[in-house]
Amino acid sequence: MLKTKLLHPEILQALGSSGHGGKVLIADGNYPVGTRANPAAQRVYLNLALGLVTVTDVLRVLVEAIPIEAVAVMLPESGEEPSIYHDFRSILPPGLALKPLGRFEFYDTARDPDTALVIATGEQRIYANILLTIGVVMP
Repeated sequence: MLKTKLLHPEILQALGSSGHGGKVLIADGNYPVGTRANPAAQRVYLNLALGLVTVTDVLRVLVEAIPIEAVAVMLPESGEEPSIYHDFRSILPPGLALKPLGRFEFYDTARDPDTALVIATGEQRIYANILLTIGVVMP
């Protein structure tokens, strides 16, 4: 039995086989995970129903499980920050800046070969996608 909150075997396997610089995409319910992410990435579908499981639910667990060195988020064409950015900042380690990317730039970044894990959620908020870069565990 594990002591960590993260118990999902496929997510644990994907994170365990990733290393420094690997990326994890947590996608909202509208994100095209089949076509706009690295085709070789492990896909985990947690989108049980609308609103279940949310991006922030997943983020809270992953923050405790992996070191995060960078974070990219999807920015609407209007340039206005979605309200979920506030939630992201409150969950992420202090001082970790969000790097806003336009929709298509975000898609291109998520297709990068370093994207090792894609987690589909039932998140209903739009532009609620977040791409985490795994950091280093220091000795």
